[in-house]
Amino acid sequence: MRDKLLARSAKISLHALLFCVFSNLAACGSGDSKGVQNSGLEKHGQGNSQKSKSDSQSVATPSEVTTVEQKLYLNEPLVEHIYTADPSAHVFNGRLYIYPSHDIETDAELGGAEQFAMRDYHVFSLGEVGGEVTDHGKALDVDDVPWASQQMWAPDAAERDGQYYLYFPAKDKQGIFRIGVAKADNPVGPFKAEPTPIAGAISIDPAVYNDNGEYYLYVGGIWGGQLQRWQSGEYVSEDNYPADDQPALMPKVAKLNADMVSLAEPMRDVLILDAEGKPITQGDNARRFFEAAWVHKYEGVYYLSYSTGDTHYIRYATGASPYGPFTYQGTVLAPVHGWTNHHSIAEFNGRWYVFYHDSQLSGGQTHLRNIKMVEVQHNKDGRITPVDVYFGDKISE
Repeated sequence: MRDKLLARSAKISLHALLFCVFSNLAACGSGDSKGVQNSGLEKHGQGNSQKSKSDSQSVATPSEVTTVEQKLYLNEPLVEHIYTADPSAHVFNGRLYIYPSHDIETDAELGGAEQFAMRDYHVFSLGEVGGEVTDHGKALDVDDVPWASQQMWAPDAAERDGQYYLYFPAKDKQGIFRIGVAKADNPVGPFKAEPTPIAGAISIDPAVYNDNGEYYLYVGGIWGGQLQRWQSGEYVSEDNYPADDQPALMPKVAKLNADMVSLAEPMRDVLILDAEGKPITQGDNARRFFEAAWVHKYEGVYYLSYSTGDTHYIRYATGASPYGPFTYQGTVLAPVHGWTNHHSIAEFNGRWYVFYHDSQLSGGQTHLRNIKMVEVQHNKDGRITPVDVYFGDKISE
């Protein structure tokens, strides 16, 4: 598959070449290329093995691609034998588990939501950063979910009392995104899906946060994620967005019942506020929520991070409760190679990491991505030091 992926890579932009020729940054130095079963990070820090940005109009030889690719990416993919995206990371029993979506090639028209045609999930794990990454095989397939029809997008997982739960979005038979849940007695499955989706849970991108035994389910995503169609409390077939000067559509949250497959309360908005305490507006697409809500806690403070979608950043806000409100703070992750930016944040062996994806392996095809990880720092004042993992041309729109 590696040869096939390299063959798709295209000529490198002049901008990227000039960066690597004239810059003295360590990021443009040569790095040791990691193999398929390697995390892409050095054991005690970030690797500098990097790969090139390219487009699909002109094909470079494998040797040309390898030489320049190593200078454009901060880290190598965790997985190379299949395409993966939207990684949700958790530590269970001292081992790191990653729950991504599984990108596939498709005949669907490119450029819209239908190109993300995922049908199943694989679970990956590793015992240490820089160590072997294990693919535990197929954990759940859309054909094994009675109510689902297609598009098994970004999942998440949780553990309670020795039982493991895989939360996932999928379109039902009417083309409406719902949130499902499947169970297993181990972290890697196979998982058995509940016969119906979670009542009251809508849209996409489920993320579960465990706050001292209380579990909170976060969901939401606009555009293809359909959150904009639920403003009345019922699904409508037409898109309906607030005016640009009105509060943006916010992610939703609800506490889970002890059974972990149902909501203990109706979903509510997770408010993201500016420094003056006013909701971020719909027209502020550099800061407003688009998709991929994720919560972690650091030194007693709750961090809500999320993707801005069409501006391609991972931003974050902080608050005093898992319900929010959260006050906007800044950037976690700069735009990556490819249109989408989707992440999770987890602590592993005393260090914090951002798990993300880009389109390195496919030469920039947005619907064919690969997962990666990079260390992230919380400063003494609690602010996160922004991370930039791609040194080629950025997408501007």
